[in-house]
Amino acid sequence: RKLKALTDLSPNEFIRSMRLKRAAQMLKNKTGSVSEIAYQTGFENLSYFTRTFTKITGQRPSEFRKNRGIVGLR
Repeated sequence: RKLKALTDLSPNEFIRSMRLKRAAQMLKNKTGSVSEIAYQTGFENLSYFTRTFTKITGQRPSEFRKNRGIVGLR
């Protein structure tokens, strides 16, 4: 309840947002392929990673990498 009060996110949403932020940093720095980055940040399902990343950033991970994260996380 404390985390929800502080961040307005559930614990699962908070952890997922932190993983996606880390993935965005790694994509900007080009520290591996999209699938490697997904697995390194804790996503076991590549399609789920792509779907959630796209929902948050508005760009697919490969597009984000090409644009070097110009749009950034919402």
